[in-house]
Amino acid sequence: MKVAGPGGSSGGAGAAAQAALEQKLNRLKEGLEKARNWRIRAEERKDQLERQRLEVVEEIRRLGVEPEALDAEIEKLQREIEALLAEAERLIPWDLLRGE
Repeated sequence: MKVAGPGGSSGGAGAAAQAALEQKLNRLKEGLEKARNWRIRAEERKDQLERQRLEVVEEIRRLGVEPEALDAEIEKLQREIEALLAEAERLIPWDLLRGE
């Protein structure tokens, strides 16, 4: 003997509840699969970026600079550029060029 559901009917309500549960389960399965795919893509991207980082570190070292000293090296090079520009500015005979 079947017990009547909240709507008073024994057959339709049970089937509808079953269908709703299956729909939720399928939605959860799809979500889980999408999350897995995102995780895989994120791990692949992380690996790619790590390889690139190591290549950059290797190139920096090849240029004779330790990565930890990179900021100081950049500041040093900027000062050298400014000094060379100032020297070039000083060496140009501006007073003679103005007369042209």
